[in-house]
Amino acid sequence: MAWCWLRAARGMGSRRSGWWEAPLFAAEQRATLVNVKLKWVKDRALDAAVSRESHLHAVHHLLDLVSSRPGHRISHPELLADRSAHKLFGSADGVLAFLGKYRTLFAMCRGGDVSLTDAALDLRRREVDCLVEYEPDLVSRLRRLLMLTLPRSLPLHTVDLLRWDLGLPRDYRASILRRYPEHFALEQPEGDERIWLHLLSWDDHLAVSELEKSADSSDTTCLPFPVSFTKGFGLRSKCVNWLREWQALPYTSPYADPSGLDRRTDVSEKRNVGVFHELLHLTVAKRTERHNVSNMRKLLGMPQKFTKVFERHPGIFYLARVLGTQTVVLREAYGGGSLLLEKHAHPLVAIREEYATMMRAALPPRRSRERDSFSEQDEEDEG
Repeated sequence: MAWCWLRAARGMGSRRSGWWEAPLFAAEQRATLVNVKLKWVKDRALDAAVSRESHLHAVHHLLDLVSSRPGHRISHPELLADRSAHKLFGSADGVLAFLGKYRTLFAMCRGGDVSLTDAALDLRRREVDCLVEYEPDLVSRLRRLLMLTLPRSLPLHTVDLLRWDLGLPRDYRASILRRYPEHFALEQPEGDERIWLHLLSWDDHLAVSELEKSADSSDTTCLPFPVSFTKGFGLRSKCVNWLREWQALPYTSPYADPSGLDRRTDVSEKRNVGVFHELLHLTVAKRTERHNVSNMRKLLGMPQKFTKVFERHPGIFYLARVLGTQTVVLREAYGGGSLLLEKHAHPLVAIREEYATMMRAALPPRRSRERDSFSEQDEEDEG
């Protein structure tokens, strides 16, 4: 549940262009609390979009592991020795039970080896071809992600958390990072146990947000965000007025230096929304789990409790509370349905949908129908 705040900002100046320059706003600001609460409302279509990928990440890890071995098969001991598989499934028995559950993808060979079915191997080959064809696009997404951060760097662990959502291959460290040494470098700062991925080259052409690209005119001073609400969402008049005024405030590019903004203002809040709006656009499915960005506060120049922005702006973001986690979904990319709009769809998304379809085909008919239904993930609304 989120509070709806109304701040009247007067005398707002214009934003200076250029990523290296801080936006300058001369403003007299007054903050007033509006006694209206925005309630989280379940969106069955977007819950279904997230739920369709239940277990897909785990299945894909095993697919990737098996297909990378000679002859596209792996022995049980080698499979069970994989640390990531143990982390995903908890035990050797868990791995074997999972493989047996999805016989449309995995085949048990004589001698205890595991291979891929012909259909799974064909789809995996198409996926690899897609990764090769769209590698420049994936490199641009990774560069833009680093450009969103203040130090143009991220801990490698954070990049790993976002790897699946960005569409990067599992071996991106050994493949993409090594093939583009002019863009990326791995560094370990003195006194820091973490390895950081550092951006070496800034590109002004990449530093244009998706919201700016979609603007109807060249004037991007006060761009509004696309907003839509779940059916049945009641927005009181005070919040309608606040939203109208907030949308009319100056827009700060997520690639601009935010140091000139007062974090206590709605102009700064709009910049925070813009950063996550852009970050979600960088993901292939226009969504990511909330915890994937929870450690990026200082790196993105955000205030305390910065992920509350998802609850304060339910017309821009949707928090899907399914599959035991919270997933932030960019509403505009789905157009009120459970499938990505064509203009937002990345080829990798279609391939992942085919994997999910093959997974559902392996389940008993009743469970398959339940997996597809919206009712499976019903939870009580939080009030």
